[in-house]
Amino acid sequence: MLDHRIKTFLTVCQTLNYTKAAEELHITQPAVSQHIRYLEKEYGVSLFQYENRKLTLTDEGHIFRDRLLLMENDEARILREMKACQTDALSLSLGVTMTIGEYAIGKPLARLLRKHPDWNIRVVYGNTEKLLSELRTGSIDLGLVEGYYPEDKFAHRTFSRQPFVGVCASRHVFAEKEVRVMKDLVKERIILREPGSGTREILERNLAVQGLRVSDFRSSMEVGNMHTINSLLENDCGISFLYRIAAEEEIKKGTLKEIPLEDFHMYHDFDFVWEKGSIYSDHLEQICREMES
Repeated sequence: MLDHRIKTFLTVCQTLNYTKAAEELHITQPAVSQHIRYLEKEYGVSLFQYENRKLTLTDEGHIFRDRLLLMENDEARILREMKACQTDALSLSLGVTMTIGEYAIGKPLARLLRKHPDWNIRVVYGNTEKLLSELRTGSIDLGLVEGYYPEDKFAHRTFSRQPFVGVCASRHVFAEKEVRVMKDLVKERIILREPGSGTREILERNLAVQGLRVSDFRSSMEVGNMHTINSLLENDCGISFLYRIAAEEEIKKGTLKEIPLEDFHMYHDFDFVWEKGSIYSDHLEQICREMES
């Protein structure tokens, strides 16, 4: 287990206040100060500094915190691995975003299960923001996400590249009238995912390239489920932008149609991600390869 002084340091990193850290740890404030001084002496660096009467991490403190969080997460996985020895079954916690979980993960998981029939696998759903947070805390081992993530903190391996398209009901006016550019759509209601989802972030970034925002559309509707979005689109309640894989079945049936745009041609990667520097990196990358093949 990580040294108790390390726990104190990480708690101070969260609170940026010695008194609050002491309250959370149920120790005295002088004990917190003593633990931090011990670590600073041990490593020969200053971990915190006061700036404008606020406690902040030094550059060395940031490095120390990030490496310790990685060690803490690996420690949690080591514990799960040791417990798995009692049942001779390896465990894996995989986080997937909504679009991937609903439309892309079935066959890859089936391949993994056929190769490792005795593994215990837990699949967690969440938007990209939530899954990245769970990776940082060690709640999941591996994520498969569609959104953006800091590449300096997460290792990754591309699973697939997917087209990102505008979609409307097949009977919508756009099905009969050729749409030229993105700005032709702002008179419409836009149906989109909630903030924090990869699909939403990708849309907002690409709107920004066009000098547009979600608020420029006539109205908007936020929905946290792709099937509901597709149902609303089929009922001609608005337009949306999503991965073609999420509307492929409806497009084939003819209930939805891709909106032709001259100034919007986009592809984006679905990526496996895990914490960079983890002692389990090689093992996790092997799992990714097995789901791809």
